[in-house]
Amino acid sequence: MPRRARLDAPGVLQHVIARGIEKRELFSCGEDYEFFVKRLGKLVNDTGMECFAWALLTNHFHLLLRTSSVSLATFMRRLLTAYGVYYNRRYERSGHLFQNRYRSILCELDPYFLELVRYIHLNPIRAGIVKDLEELERYPWSGCKILMGKAKNSWQNTEEVLAYFGNTEMMARLKYRTFMAEGLKHGRRPDLVGQALPQSGEIKDAKPHDSRILGDSEFVKQVLNRKQKRVEGGEAERIPWTDLLRRVGIQWDLSPEELLIGGKRPSVVRARSILSYVAVRKIGMKTIDVAELLGFSQPAVSKSLLRGEEMVKENPSLMESLQRKL
Repeated sequence: MPRRARLDAPGVLQHVIARGIEKRELFSCGEDYEFFVKRLGKLVNDTGMECFAWALLTNHFHLLLRTSSVSLATFMRRLLTAYGVYYNRRYERSGHLFQNRYRSILCELDPYFLELVRYIHLNPIRAGIVKDLEELERYPWSGCKILMGKAKNSWQNTEEVLAYFGNTEMMARLKYRTFMAEGLKHGRRPDLVGQALPQSGEIKDAKPHDSRILGDSEFVKQVLNRKQKRVEGGEAERIPWTDLLRRVGIQWDLSPEELLIGGKRPSVVRARSILSYVAVRKIGMKTIDVAELLGFSQPAVSKSLLRGEEMVKENPSLMESLQRKL
């Protein structure tokens, strides 16, 4: 049976899973983990990808990424090839290190974003590598330690995750920890790794089912329809930043300069929220880049795009005047 094409586009959420061939170890010592993490971080910074969650286990790893203009295939090829070459040289072996192709699951943001962050970061507990949340917060090979403020790196987007839990880092981290503790009651969650979803519960069944997509029925249809249109006629050109700035300004009767300068006027706040949402979620720009362009802090951009997302949910026609196809 031929392999189905991967589903990818700038600005989409992807849950990536890769395993060692024949379930063999991928990481045999601390230096292996360190090499992989450094390579992952460099690629995230170099390509504009955003990484929200990650966990390295003995024979596999999980990533939660928002894609950029660089394709996921290119990103993963560079990551896996570099690590495979390193590992084979170090252990004087040859041949493939990873099992078949990595899995990538295109995910609907709401309600799966936080569920996936939690699922990925709880994996070391489920695998028996650490015994509880206290040990997990000290485990160096996952993003949980970074989210909880126990360590720092330059490439994991913690601001957008914590923005869901509170206005201050301290309050957000306390609530996130409670959220993680509640997740331990939910078991292994096969529905979050591309298997058919249950008929009832908090997250509803996604039919038609496609193991490449995690989302409700309407989201699955939309993704498959967009894929078919790209195959038949090619994807519409994505709107550049300067044009987006102009169109958002026209929508709220604001000049590009007013949008860039900002302010507390309701029209400016709303326009910049939509601008942040479209730039990050639809075009695939990185929050740190949008922050620099708009004179925001990165956490402020994360909160702004969440406001923009709510505005679009309440009034979907807002998008129609900005671009023919995002």
